[in-house]
Amino acid sequence: MAVSWKPRGRWAVPAVSGLLIVGSAATAAVFGAGVASNALMLAAAVAAGSPIAVHAVRALGTRVIGIDLLVTVASVGAVVIGQYWEAAAVTFLFAVGHALEQATLSRTRSALAELVAVAPDVAVVQRAGGQIEVAAADVAIGETVVVKNGAKVPVDGEITAGVGAVDQASITGESIPVEKAIGDQVFAGTVSRGGVLQVRATGVGADTTLARIIHRVEEAQDAKARTQRFMDRFSRWYTPGIIVLAVVAGALTGDVVLALTLLVIGCPGAMVISIPVSIVVGIGRAAKDGILIKGGEHLERAAKITAVAVDKTGTLTRGRPLLTDVVVLDPEADRTAVLRWAALAEAGSEHPLARPVLDAARAEGLTGEFPEAAESIPGKGITATSEGRHVLVGNVALLSHIGIADNRGSDRVAHDLAAAGRTPMIVAVDGVVLGVLAVADEVRPDAAHMVAELHRAGVRTVVMLTGDALPVARAVGAATGADEVRAGLLPQDKHDAVRELQRQGHVVAMVGDGVNDAPALAVADVGVAMGAAGSAVALETADIALMADDLRRLPEAIRLARRTVATMRQNIAVALATVALLLLGVLLGGVTMSVGMLVHEVSVLVVILNAMRLLRRRAQPSAAPAAPAAIVRQPEPAAA
Repeated sequence: MAVSWKPRGRWAVPAVSGLLIVGSAATAAVFGAGVASNALMLAAAVAAGSPIAVHAVRALGTRVIGIDLLVTVASVGAVVIGQYWEAAAVTFLFAVGHALEQATLSRTRSALAELVAVAPDVAVVQRAGGQIEVAAADVAIGETVVVKNGAKVPVDGEITAGVGAVDQASITGESIPVEKAIGDQVFAGTVSRGGVLQVRATGVGADTTLARIIHRVEEAQDAKARTQRFMDRFSRWYTPGIIVLAVVAGALTGDVVLALTLLVIGCPGAMVISIPVSIVVGIGRAAKDGILIKGGEHLERAAKITAVAVDKTGTLTRGRPLLTDVVVLDPEADRTAVLRWAALAEAGSEHPLARPVLDAARAEGLTGEFPEAAESIPGKGITATSEGRHVLVGNVALLSHIGIADNRGSDRVAHDLAAAGRTPMIVAVDGVVLGVLAVADEVRPDAAHMVAELHRAGVRTVVMLTGDALPVARAVGAATGADEVRAGLLPQDKHDAVRELQRQGHVVAMVGDGVNDAPALAVADVGVAMGAAGSAVALETADIALMADDLRRLPEAIRLARRTVATMRQNIAVALATVALLLLGVLLGGVTMSVGMLVHEVSVLVVILNAMRLLRRRAQPSAAPAAPAAIVRQPEPAAA
């Protein structure tokens, strides 16, 4: 029976070639240089050079003249002129460098490997009155999955029973487990850290957030940046140019060794890998931090951002109005009475501002009751009858509409609250003003920190765009430290604001989370979606998706993009400097083929190790510069 053996693994070829080189040296030392030692050295060159030659031929088949062709021609030429050691050394070193490059690139893709590793294999499903274990991919939409303490969540879904903490680091990059309760969303690949959860499956298999992230990261790491495409075009001319240079040098000097040496030292190994390795590491580092970057081109563009336009509602603010003030104006009333009567009236309202009033009343133990009758007055407020009394909640215009005298100064209080960025609501019972409530969309606690970090990261201008009223916008702008506030904007106005920033010479990132942001997101140089873990659309359409609902990720993404581009430039400089120094060395004498290849492989390692520095987190400075006063603008009225 014939037995065939083929080297396996990335280190097999260099190992076989290296052993043959050692065997040749040992043979020469014992028996003297001769046919046996030369045969072993030739075998070493063939063992290491054959895969290189195969790659070169395949590349030629697609009309690509690459680095493999240079090494193949140089090593074959060295064998023809009897330079067996040079042929073996060049091919062995190239094989070692290729194996090191593969090993290091595999490590740089660790973020993708980690995402794949967290993908759950099994799920515990409630079926036929009991719990059974099935493959995660076999769970059907709508089925209930049981997730116990320490288990991976196998599907995207909504919690229908149970409470507990869930580690979402693999999806959102959050380091602290998040408390989850009924109605909350969970993602496949996250881990329960306490409690037993019942989850109704809304996404399974390839339809989960984790699967979409893996797909996007894989695509992004393979996507070429603009600089990389330029380098590819450059190498298509560079490699044939080196071959022509070697032929001309050999013809003019009659020195074949010189020509072959020029072929070896002209290998653009470090240049070829300088860009892709940086992109792979940069995008991988971002994915670990819950920042999904669509590809190398978007990474490069993010490094140039000079202005950030931010939507207010749901981005700088939570998008959920809260009761902020209860001002009592009637000496015979108290805070509880004002809030109770307001809640009684608002229980019959469908207006969005009714919810924060009802929530506040419920939190203070004022049980919900429905009015006997209620009537909404568009643009003014609501009137209701409860417990035989007539209750009014609305603005100053509603008082005038009903004919209630403002003898308690509610107009002035409402004006002051509105100037502070809140929405006032006057409460009156049986024609007597009791007080004024105010609600406001809560500013995120990390919004001001995000703006300061953007400035520190090199962003010159942070502009807040909102369709909200000017007083509200001005208050949020002051609280966050935005450089400029533009209020009363329609979707087209936001689009025009981004265009204006671009005309001023800015590279603009637009951060938004709503449909009304779509025109501005589309026209911006970089579109950024926040809280994208829960949105399949954001994952597919945004140039940068912040998986967690965390503003601090944006300056992190910009810093990482700038570090990645800086690393790309450093790597290109290393590659070009290596070729220039080796050419100088050949002209001055002293650089052989084997020395040239050794220096090349060292430069490849330097380039890879330099890129891998991106995997380290960089400490952020603690002090933030003082924010300048915001410039406030409203859209110009349309021409008649």
